[in-house]
Amino acid sequence: MGTKDKIKPFFTSSGRFLNEISSFLVFTLLDILDFVLCYVYKMADFFMEAELKTCYCWPEKEAITSYNGKILVSEQRESRTLHLTWNKLQLEEISDTLYTRPSLLSDISKSSIKHSSKKLNRRAGAVRSTYTVNSTSVRMLQEKVADPKQRFPIPRWSDCDCKTCTSWMTSSKNTLFVKVDEPQENVQENVLFIHGFISSSAFWTETLYPNFSKDAKSKYRLLAVDLLGFGRSPKPNDSLYTLREHLEMIERSVLEPYNVKSFHIVAHSLGCILALALAVKHPASVKSLTLLAPPYFPAPKGEQPAQYTMRKVAPRRVWPLISFGASVACWYEHLSRTVCILLARNHRLWDFLTKLITRNRIRTYLIEGFFCHTHTAAWHTLHNIICGAAAKMEGYLDEVENTLKCDITIYHGEDDELIPVECSYNVKSRIPRSHVKIVENKDHITIVVGRQKTFARELEEIWKKASR
Repeated sequence: MGTKDKIKPFFTSSGRFLNEISSFLVFTLLDILDFVLCYVYKMADFFMEAELKTCYCWPEKEAITSYNGKILVSEQRESRTLHLTWNKLQLEEISDTLYTRPSLLSDISKSSIKHSSKKLNRRAGAVRSTYTVNSTSVRMLQEKVADPKQRFPIPRWSDCDCKTCTSWMTSSKNTLFVKVDEPQENVQENVLFIHGFISSSAFWTETLYPNFSKDAKSKYRLLAVDLLGFGRSPKPNDSLYTLREHLEMIERSVLEPYNVKSFHIVAHSLGCILALALAVKHPASVKSLTLLAPPYFPAPKGEQPAQYTMRKVAPRRVWPLISFGASVACWYEHLSRTVCILLARNHRLWDFLTKLITRNRIRTYLIEGFFCHTHTAAWHTLHNIICGAAAKMEGYLDEVENTLKCDITIYHGEDDELIPVECSYNVKSRIPRSHVKIVENKDHITIVVGRQKTFARELEEIWKKASR
């Protein structure tokens, strides 16, 4: 064995050790900082909005018997909340990762709060109930059924109030923003594009739309949607951004108004989960399914799927940087809100500075998509879709394999550090007939950006094959 072969393993193991030590120290400090910010934002919300807001740092389950005559419940060990739809109360799932993110500091603080709560319950008398619910989720649901004048101000003090972020408020239609490119004559096929986390429809419209051939544009109606809470779509503060809400908004904004009876789906990252759920809900309508970097982490036996997925997506490591960013966004409710205040609330400033520095030589669609959201939208979508839907993924994949007859194609960047390549092979293990294509020297974003011409042609071939 040569000298280089001996040195390489040494540096590799040393690097891992340093990453472990530095990660422990950094995230311990972040645990403390987030704990402090919890109280800082409570005071800030109180002074700015004259009301003390709840958050997910408080006890994860407390008994709720009724509110305004409505019963609010959640099954034991699996969080469910009630929502009001067409004057009917229905059960809806939320992810337990919203309020259960283990750390030494959170465990100590929650145990002390629980101890105090038990004393209060004993004094007030035991409330017999087989159901419990997260108090913060209940509070948000209460805002939905309360007098509109008493709801959270929209936007809140910590959110952007520009025309782009609030334009939907002036419309009587509570629908998503959809960028449509359709033939002048009869539409032969429909294609639905679903973007990933903290992105927007521009991820597709600024890359693929200009690069489709004239033949494709004469046949296909292209529909790229801004998901609920992102881009130019509504960003309600009383929403929990659950899987049901996202799907219903896509149906209400795309399938119904455009009379879409059959369609191809192209989805990226988080959008892949919504794509699978939509395909399972409309199995006869989907003509092809193209998934880019699907976040599927099969949980080992005995592991809770949502918690396992959270640890895989956000591993609490300082390196690589994309993992550090994901960990801050996923583990820290108040730190991530701080980031949103600095970036999303001031997206007009960052857009201006980017154009000034680059002298407007580059298009800023990625920056626009990254910054146009609110903390409520990002926080709940991340947990309720990527983490919370983990328990449903196996069922979705089995349903797609057994029920859908369309082709399934999966693309993954070889250098993707956020969603590893193994996720695509995990999907293939559940859907053996799917085709996995690993793109060399491409990561989570450059799987599309930078190879848009090539990818546009590949999509056209997929759609053409599906139409035969």
